[in-house]
Amino acid sequence: MRYRVIFFFLFGLLSTRLLWAAPAQRAFSDWQVTCNNQNFCVARNAGDHHGLVMTLSRSAGAHTDAVLRIDRGGFSTPSPDEPALAPRLLLDGRPLALSAVGWKISPWHLLSDDAATIAAFLQTVQEAQAITLYGGAQRISLAGLKAALLFIDAQQKRVGSETAWIEKGDSPPLSVPPAPALHSVAAVEPAPMPLSEEERDDLLDYGNRRIDALYCSLDPFRRTVRVAALTDDKALIMIACEAGAYNTVDLAWVVTRRKPLVSRAVRLRLPFQTSGSNATELMNVAFDERSRELVTLAKGRGLTDCGVQTRWRFDGQRFRLVRYAKEPSCDGWHGPDAWPTLWITR
Repeated sequence: MRYRVIFFFLFGLLSTRLLWAAPAQRAFSDWQVTCNNQNFCVARNAGDHHGLVMTLSRSAGAHTDAVLRIDRGGFSTPSPDEPALAPRLLLDGRPLALSAVGWKISPWHLLSDDAATIAAFLQTVQEAQAITLYGGAQRISLAGLKAALLFIDAQQKRVGSETAWIEKGDSPPLSVPPAPALHSVAAVEPAPMPLSEEERDDLLDYGNRRIDALYCSLDPFRRTVRVAALTDDKALIMIACEAGAYNTVDLAWVVTRRKPLVSRAVRLRLPFQTSGSNATELMNVAFDERSRELVTLAKGRGLTDCGVQTRWRFDGQRFRLVRYAKEPSCDGWHGPDAWPTLWITR
């Protein structure tokens, strides 16, 4: 009986860990790794790559589904006259030969989703210094790659298993825990009735009265009031209040659509902590009419190649997080829609 109690206790601990996997984002020299709440991990070289990036992603669980890609691109599009990528790759100054099979090759992109091909490639490059392009300044630093791979193995509990990339062992693939269950957020209700002219005027007047009662440092001519229909009986008011170099801090309220108007401030709380807190500001807030989600975008700089983007869904009572993406490296590689995600829901 005692062993049965211990078994259920351990099973309960395991279930809790599977249900509540914490997202993680770490830097290892010139490599950064992001693992989301499903233990899906993505790693890439960051920094002075001049538009040549290797990205490696892998799902949790016993499956060996991983994708490795090398891309020539970024915010600056290569010239149409630039030669193809694959024949110009050098590993520590010597031609980097790719196997004839296992790769999908186009002029500026290489991709493999074959487990054996990826494992062999990583074995070849993980102790080297850099992958460069013949005749170009582009460079994939390999400093930190091995540590990044080990971090992914540890995060997905692969260390000591046959599926590990670095510290392989004899444990079978099924010894690797499956992906944690996705958190669920209420489905978006059908599009509500559009705001009537009278409702819109009432809400805008209400928002302007709010502005008069607030201390906002933003120039009065920039304190815009925006309104959107949330449900058939609730609306959203957003007011620009503070401003910095690249960002505007907004305030928002959920307001009844019928008089007398009653409001409640929108406060966004993450289901995990970042920098010791789970509160987040409404930065550059917008309401996506297509997805019916509240979007925030905290820019790391004006180019918008780094920062934090979040998406929130109204469940009838409050806004719940459906996506959290963060790109800490301001290196001109990609925009907010492609930033690595730390949190996703269904």
